Amino acid sequence: MIKLESIITDLPDPACAGRFLERFAELHPRDHRRLMADEAVLSDVLALASFSPLIAQTLLQSPEHVAWLRRRRSGAAVRDKDEMLESLARFSLTNSQIEPHVQLARFRRRELMRIFLRDIRRLATIAEITDEISTLADAILEHALRLARQEMDNRFGQPLATDARGRKTPAEFCIVSLGKLGSRELNYSSDIDLLFIYSDDGMTSGSGSRGTVTNREYFVKLAERVIKLVGEASGEGSAYRVDLRLRPNGRVGPLALSLEETVRYYEETARPWERQVLIRSRSSAGDSGIFKDFSSRVEPFVFAADQDVAEALQNVLLSKQKIDLEQILARGFDVKLGRGGIREIEFIAQALQLAHGGRDSWIRSPHTLITLDRLRDRRYIVDAELTSLAEAYTFLRQTEHILQMENGLQTHTLPNEPEKRTLLARKMRFAGLSEFEAALEHHTAAVHNVFERVFDLEAVGDSNPAATESGGEETFIETPPTSSAAGPIDPDLDDQLISEFPRLAELLAALPENTSDLEGSGTQPEEETIIAAVLSAVSEHDPLGKQLGDLRREWHRQITRIIYSDAAGELSMTESKRLQTALAEASISAALKISERQTAHKFSRELRRFRPAVLGLGKLGSGGLDLDSDLDLILVFSADGHEGEEDVGPDLRLAAAKLAEGFVNALSGMTREGSIYRVDLRLRPFGKDGPLATSTTAFEEYLANRAAIWELLALVKLRGVGGDPELAREAEKRLRTIIHGRGSEVEQAELAAETRRIRHRLEVEKADRRSSRDIDIKYGEGGMLDIYFALRFLQLRENVPDEGRDRSTGHTLRQLMEHGSLSEELFRPLMAGYDFLSRLDHELRLTVGRTTRLPHANKKALEVIVRRLGLRSPAELYEHLTAHRIAVRAAFDRILG
Repeated sequence: MIKLESIITDLPDPACAGRFLERFAELHPRDHRRLMADEAVLSDVLALASFSPLIAQTLLQSPEHVAWLRRRRSGAAVRDKDEMLESLARFSLTNSQIEPHVQLARFRRRELMRIFLRDIRRLATIAEITDEISTLADAILEHALRLARQEMDNRFGQPLATDARGRKTPAEFCIVSLGKLGSRELNYSSDIDLLFIYSDDGMTSGSGSRGTVTNREYFVKLAERVIKLVGEASGEGSAYRVDLRLRPNGRVGPLALSLEETVRYYEETARPWERQVLIRSRSSAGDSGIFKDFSSRVEPFVFAADQDVAEALQNVLLSKQKIDLEQILARGFDVKLGRGGIREIEFIAQALQLAHGGRDSWIRSPHTLITLDRLRDRRYIVDAELTSLAEAYTFLRQTEHILQMENGLQTHTLPNEPEKRTLLARKMRFAGLSEFEAALEHHTAAVHNVFERVFDLEAVGDSNPAATESGGEETFIETPPTSSAAGPIDPDLDDQLISEFPRLAELLAALPENTSDLEGSGTQPEEETIIAAVLSAVSEHDPLGKQLGDLRREWHRQITRIIYSDAAGELSMTESKRLQTALAEASISAALKISERQTAHKFSRELRRFRPAVLGLGKLGSGGLDLDSDLDLILVFSADGHEGEEDVGPDLRLAAAKLAEGFVNALSGMTREGSIYRVDLRLRPFGKDGPLATSTTAFEEYLANRAAIWELLALVKLRGVGGDPELAREAEKRLRTIIHGRGSEVEQAELAAETRRIRHRLEVEKADRRSSRDIDIKYGEGGMLDIYFALRFLQLRENVPDEGRDRSTGHTLRQLMEHGSLSEELFRPLMAGYDFLSRLDHELRLTVGRTTRLPHANKKALEVIVRRLGLRSPAELYEHLTAHRIAVRAAFDRILG
């Protein structure tokens, strides 16, 4: 029996929730009956209605959103851009009778409802909430751009450019976001500040209905259409208000400029505040390569190496004083622009970035909280200031969010009426108005104190409190700290490694403390030491934020030690991967413990009879995790006294879902210290539509009766990597038996055909870029996936499961040959190909970063890779690569028939 009264009484505005429920019953009796039968969804819906009259009205108008919310409860909490685009495409298809701009407005409102629910439940940090709101805007802009591009191509044909050899190539387009969207800190009712850049001038192909026009005309019309799609108002409002005043020459400037014109403007004409705007800029839609080119060329003008500190601070202060003048007539406190408000925090960060970023690239992050953390590490602000600013930023942004979701308006002003302020205080989880106002005064005073300290140019000419506190003569303005200054004792080796391995340089630069423990031989990391360090880094007595921060800092220390030793030649590739796998498993265990402690606050009774385990797939499952690899995971649980899935009650399922959500957040959530791993849970039963955590019984039933062949292939490398050790071993053993049992039952021809189909699809989707000269060593023909798919096909066909500690690809190939399932003739090219491709992949990760493509134009990276592989030239590298790819593909074709 649902205890409705207890649900409503605990809400900040019980009367509003009650009125909504009565009205919902009147308008939608059938939906109301379903709602009343599901306590969890009812609680969510009433919470939304209590916090936001706007959402209450939306649910009354669109009751189908309630069913959608019910479905979303079992899905992943955070949706990335690709998932948003996929969902938007489905939404557009099912609402094709509606004008596109109305579709976008409706889709945005629906998604904001889901995000706001996580916000008011405090299931995510403020950084995670604003990041996902920004991702939503990116997806809508991308979708609108695709629609507009098709319309323009139909009218004018394709815009073309002429390359250095006189050949015609497509001209590309990029939507650059500025301001809060640019820093991924968008709020619920922000304007979006945009800048439109196209790659080259020229003419269109003229194949459309309107003939040929200049590229300038084409891209201006394209920009106009995008603006109309996302900004045109209907009876339901618009998706976004688009602000173009920050573009070159403001209101009088053309809507779209070529890359060369845009760069020239910021080099020669832009005022200081316009360059300051570019601190928070990025590509939101279109061709991101245009933005990368633009950013690299204007960065020296934004962060000048010879920037005078006092001048930089004065320029930012003038911008702030202009805002203060505009606020003189404002009524009520403005959490954004008021004294000690959000804008002061942002300007503190940006001023110090402009003052010192020319000499220290590490502090150039567009994100406010990340920037503040790095400024603390570089001693431009002290620990106490960082704590004050971060806590105030979170408090003020949460207040701003609640104000804006009241009625969907772009407001930052606190209400003057006592009853409205009291309601706001309750929504902010304060016992009363006086407690809320005391917190507001505390936070704004703390912010303004730091603001005054930073901008007190006469008292603190170097803006460096650390130097002032010590009373010494050292300053970090004349000699800002660098990664090499705090790094290994051998400066020549350190400089060489940083020059050759940009990914290592990033890791070293981000270390907050002295890195002398990385120096020289004899200090290679060891598996037991890594595991102990990670597990001991987190104290159960600390608040959640500190636990997450401590885990991230220790992980960062350990991954840097591993990669440094690897780059310095002190570790083999196999040793490096083994240690990285151990680090991941230790991090998984620590993250699970963090989540268990947090979940126990509400579900202690359920967790007492609950055993979770984490299963790893892919590189983690095979014990070969490498730098920047995703973690492919499945979270399972077993409950004492529960034999079947139908016996697991809703409370236990909810506890499992909360545990899984907290676990993923502990590993991948963005905090001030960044995140650790990208976590992929899509291989769980039912994929995105399945619960985040699955009982072992349900998983076994799914594998035995429902799993498709492609899922069996993906799950071959399944291995217990965390959680309850006994459950992990039991689950792995039982699930592996089912996987191989199912695999051996499938007709060989069907298994081969499905394996080839999946492999071909990935090759077409991921590697078929005809305009690129870069060879994809993973997805491309004869790449690593040929080996992986051939291997898993043979393991399923021949019923050869992974066993023992060594589950690497090389070991499994030898195991198949010894078993008689793979001839020596086919073993040799697969083994040699895997050895070469895996080493090449490893070097790519160190020298270039997260890519599967060999960068044809990156001569410096190629030289490093060639040397580390023991080859003589890039030409020889390509010869070896071509020979191995041909041999691997031939072996793949013979095995699959």
